Amino acid sequence: MGKLALVAKITHVPSMYLSELDGPRKGTRQDAIDGHVEIGRRCRELGVDTIVVFDTHWLVNANYHINCAPEFAGRYTSNELPHFISNMGYGFPGNPALGQLLARACNAMGVETLAHDATTLAPEYGTLVPMRYMNAGRDFKVVSVSALCMAHYLNDSARLGWAMRKAVEDHYDGTVAFFASGSLSHRFAQNGLAPEYGFRIWSPFLEHLDREVLRMWGEGQWKDFCEMLPEYAVKGHGEGFMHDTAMMLGALGWSAYDGRAEIVTPYFGASGTGQVNAVFPVTPQDGAAIPAAQASGATGYTAVSQRL
Repeated sequence: MGKLALVAKITHVPSMYLSELDGPRKGTRQDAIDGHVEIGRRCRELGVDTIVVFDTHWLVNANYHINCAPEFAGRYTSNELPHFISNMGYGFPGNPALGQLLARACNAMGVETLAHDATTLAPEYGTLVPMRYMNAGRDFKVVSVSALCMAHYLNDSARLGWAMRKAVEDHYDGTVAFFASGSLSHRFAQNGLAPEYGFRIWSPFLEHLDREVLRMWGEGQWKDFCEMLPEYAVKGHGEGFMHDTAMMLGALGWSAYDGRAEIVTPYFGASGTGQVNAVFPVTPQDGAAIPAAQASGATGYTAVSQRL
C-alpha cells in the first residue's frame, strides 16, 4: 500500500542556524544546509508526504513516544545551547493518523510505544533544525519519534524501525521518509574549549572511528557494523546512544541490508562532534535479520552496551 521512499542519517547541529545570522559564524555551515536542501528536494521528487524523524534530542525514560500533533508552530530556544538557537520560528503540519498507525505497529511487535496527538508537546531541535531547511515550504507533514532513550535496548529500537516500515508499507496510503537525526561521535569539547573545537573532532581516535564507520557504510558492511554498534555507541560517545541509528537500520533490514550509503554532506566536525548527511537506498527486505527482544536485566547506559 504505502512506500518508504527515502532513509537518511542527518545532522542537526545548531550552528546551522547560527550560520544564517550576521556575525563571525555567518555562512560557515552552508554545506550542511545545502545537504538538507538536497535531501528535501529528493523527498519532493519522490512524492513524500510525511517525514518521520528519529530525534536524539527528545529524551525519554520509559516507553518509546511519537509526537504526532496536527500542527506544530512556535518559537524555539535551545535549553542546551541558547546562545546558538534563540527564538527560532517554526511551523509545519503533523500527521496524527500516521503517528497512531506507527504506534499500533510497534506495540504489535512488542515494542511499547505511545502516540501523542492531542498534546502541547513541542518538537526538539533534532526535528526543528532539519525541517527548517528541508521543509521551508511546508511541503511535508512531520512526525517526531523519541530517540534519546535512557533505559532502552538497541534491539528494541531496531525492531521499532522495522515495525514502522511495515506499518507504512502494509497499512499507510502514502509515501514516507525516515530520518535518523543525530551525530556520529558526540563528545562535545570540554567547557572553555568550544570555540577552539568549533570545526574539529574532539580526538583523533573518535575521528578515525567515525571515518571507519563511514567507510563501512559506503562498502555495505552491515553485518559487521550491526555487531559493533553497541560498542561504537559507548566508546564513540554516540548521540542518543545511537538509538536513532538502530531505528534507521531496523527499517532498512538490519544486518541483511544490502544498500550502500551515499554521502550528501561530507563528514565534518562541530564543537568536537562528528557529523554527516548520508542517504541510504531502501531495498526489499523480509525482516528475518531483525534482532529479537533483549532479555530484561540491564538498564540505562548498560542497556546500550548489550551485544545485539
